[in-house]
Amino acid sequence: MAKLSAYRRFSPAGTAASILFLVAALSAAAPPAVAQSPASSPAAAPQSGAQAPSQRPADEQTPEDQGPAGTVKVNVNVVGLFFNVKDKHGALIPNLTKTDFDVLEDGKPQTIKYFAAESNLPLTLGILIDSSGSQRNVLDMEKEVGGAFLRQILTDKDEAYVIDFNVDASLVQDYTRDVHRLQAALNKVRINTGFTTGPIPGAGGGPVPTAPGSQKGTVLYDAVYLSAHDMLSKEVGRKAMILLTDGEDEGSEYKIKDAIEAAERADAIVYVLLCADRGFYGTFQVGYTGEGEMRKLTEATGGRVINVGNKFDKLKEAFDQIAAELRSQYNLGYTSTNTVLDGSYRKLEVKSKQNYKVQCRAGYYATAREPLPQ
Repeated sequence: MAKLSAYRRFSPAGTAASILFLVAALSAAAPPAVAQSPASSPAAAPQSGAQAPSQRPADEQTPEDQGPAGTVKVNVNVVGLFFNVKDKHGALIPNLTKTDFDVLEDGKPQTIKYFAAESNLPLTLGILIDSSGSQRNVLDMEKEVGGAFLRQILTDKDEAYVIDFNVDASLVQDYTRDVHRLQAALNKVRINTGFTTGPIPGAGGGPVPTAPGSQKGTVLYDAVYLSAHDMLSKEVGRKAMILLTDGEDEGSEYKIKDAIEAAERADAIVYVLLCADRGFYGTFQVGYTGEGEMRKLTEATGGRVINVGNKFDKLKEAFDQIAAELRSQYNLGYTSTNTVLDGSYRKLEVKSKQNYKVQCRAGYYATAREPLPQ
């Protein structure tokens, strides 16, 4: 089964992030997400739920919510989500209230229990960078602009990690708040220059990533699955992945549907920055086909695809847009009218009464969760 070539180390920093999140959430009366139970192994099928249930605000708590010494128990039936609102030109709309929205689960109206117009809760961020041969003319650009983005977006309460993928997915940098470590990790990434004789980018035909004796090329779907399942599913709070890739997959053990489900279960928003050297594809006389599957991934998780090609300015603008969106998220929670935690997929829809566009994930899996550490 697919696995990260460097395993996650559960450091004190990760524990501190969970505590910081809990304190920040309680002080803002915005309920935190629930930590997921660790899988038995990195390659195990995902068990954690995408939708993190949350604690009710203090003014809505009952005696049953209170544990010993004033600690607070988690109401596992509360569904929480983050989303953006935009006008028809794509500009972010701030300062809306919960009365401006309707929430539907499987088409049934739900009652909003809590709402925050802006989220400053800690952010956990994964940067996934494609180092297959098709990226050889855009990789340096990705390193430079990606590092600048991390310096812009990360605060002292946020954490990020870096995964590099070609024929394998490698954890180059584990969770850290140190942007210098993150930049150093990006700088370590090198193009895989294995040579075979196939005609298709990602599966041979020049400096493309194909492992000797295998049909692997660019294990994009594996990288997304492992980032979601092995890393983000164990975290609480706001979680996002940013993929720097052309969207082409060759040889992953997991399918796109597996990658999407893992991201949904981890409650991770996925952004894809399509960085593609069109000349590379022209050399092999094949069409570029990565965008369609990437749109499925981002639409399901509440992110989006931004096509930057090989243009430095477009990539910088795309990162600026993502930074603005991550810092301008609305946060709401509701108690589902369907209280059965049967693992089924529930469709979500947040509607703006002013007909603004709502950028939100498409659904969640109704699974049981363990409470936050007391």
